[in-house]
Amino acid sequence: MHPNPVFRKSSHASALEFAKQRGFGILSINGEDGPIAAHVPFIISPDGTYIEAHVMRSNPIARALKTPQSALLAVSGPDGYISPDWYGVEGQVPTWNYLAVHIRGQLTLLPQDDLRGVIERLSDEFEARLAPKPIWKTDKVPADALDKMMRMIVPIRLDITSIDSTRKLGQNKPDTARARAADGLETSNAGSELSALAQMMREALD
Repeated sequence: MHPNPVFRKSSHASALEFAKQRGFGILSINGEDGPIAAHVPFIISPDGTYIEAHVMRSNPIARALKTPQSALLAVSGPDGYISPDWYGVEGQVPTWNYLAVHIRGQLTLLPQDDLRGVIERLSDEFEARLAPKPIWKTDKVPADALDKMMRMIVPIRLDITSIDSTRKLGQNKPDTARARAADGLETSNAGSELSALAQMMREALD
């Protein structure tokens, strides 16, 4: 997380909500030979105390979960390069604006009998965002095919112990300079989801 406190004023609740809306992150643990990471979709429990996900049975993280492990789930948002020319202020330097949430906790392997429930809660969460499309259900898959696929994955749970976040949106710059930088992002191709990042920068002016 960025050390400047001006970029770290988001509340626990807002950071958790940001992670929930993204629903995808990089899960990492310390393996025997160094860090291990996996890209996973996930859901957060209604009370905000744990995360559910699944990984391939052959994933090194799954194999490492013979015992619970300390883990980090890194969730990134829009990001982009900021040219100092955009600010309209002398003496500026290039930087990169971004949003990120780091969720730490204890990662455990859930009983295999829990897998179908995890899969259904995951799909229900993201299918609901496609309304008015009817929500896809696992019963649309033939039972034998579903059983075969489920044998290849395992359910996991991250019990949350801490949440840190960074919203680096130019808050250390004058409002007029931040607005100009947001305008510059609209025509840039140096980053991901730049229109969304520009909009968040404008919202942070309020």
